Amino acid sequence: MIEAAMIWNEPNNKSHWDPALDPDWTIFAETVVRAGNAIAAVNPEVKRVLGGMSPIDPHWVNRMRALGAIDAVDVVAVHGFPLDWNLWPIQAWPDKIAEIEAVVPDKEIWATEVGVGSFGAEEVQVFGVRKTAELLLNRVPRVFWYSLFDLPQEWGATTRHREAEGSSYYRHFYLGLIRADGTPKAALEDYAQVADRMGLMQWFHFEDPRLDDAVAWMKRLGVRHLRTGLSWADSFRPNAIDWFDRQMEALADFDTTVTFCFTPEHLGEGRHHTSPPRDPQQFADFCAWMVDRYAPGQGARPAVAAPEVPEGFVPEAPELSTLHLNRDERLAAERSAA
Repeated sequence: MIEAAMIWNEPNNKSHWDPALDPDWTIFAETVVRAGNAIAAVNPEVKRVLGGMSPIDPHWVNRMRALGAIDAVDVVAVHGFPLDWNLWPIQAWPDKIAEIEAVVPDKEIWATEVGVGSFGAEEVQVFGVRKTAELLLNRVPRVFWYSLFDLPQEWGATTRHREAEGSSYYRHFYLGLIRADGTPKAALEDYAQVADRMGLMQWFHFEDPRLDDAVAWMKRLGVRHLRTGLSWADSFRPNAIDWFDRQMEALADFDTTVTFCFTPEHLGEGRHHTSPPRDPQQFADFCAWMVDRYAPGQGARPAVAAPEVPEGFVPEAPELSTLHLNRDERLAAERSAA
């Protein structure tokens, strides 16, 4: 069941939204307003979530309110990784939540990505699971641990500033509770104690071979809430809807928050998945199509049509092809597209 639809992912982070093309977030705000209205028109029971911010920034939220985006959502989401990247201690989680509550007291606050990696030691991740549960589970309605699986290093991490990250880049590959080879880490046992209350955030790449294993693990652990994504860019791949159908059917037993994001290169202001769309309504139409297909509202009405694809169109460089490009190839592709 789709419980919520998240509009983009980390829009105040240049790994996911290009600030050079939208420096004051006016295009993003319009994108949120149009998508939020489109989702509500299809099914008003689906909660609309403002893409999880990273960093947690009340000034950015105020900007979103001034531009009308907050009025188009039901939930404001935050992401935090205090033991890996953020410049604040893990004990500050309640304070970070309070900062956002202070500027949007009329909205729910969800922690849609929280995590601690095992990069330094698995014992650090064990502590992170326990402390995060202690600080957040009774503080906000939804908490999603990132993630179930480690990201395989040969796939590469989706980030636009890896060269500036130095060794921090490699932390991206140690955030799972299960190693890339399928063996569990020590923290999995601790997570299992709270799995019915702390959801999981797991990205599934296009035709991801981990999908069935993920479902089996989540059912074994007793997970109820899941956050994942459906990529607008991927929707233009051959056989995209077959993959979307398979993914959503496999996840039907979970209360799912689906993240809609990533711009097709031919529809963006720039040729990259972080680009603002040239026409925000096209993204809104994608959101409406996906909600209508996987969480249709009650009552008789015409089905939402899939966006039109130009005859003979083939994407020149499919987005997020992490199953087919290693880190060096992806970096070269980004450089050539820049």
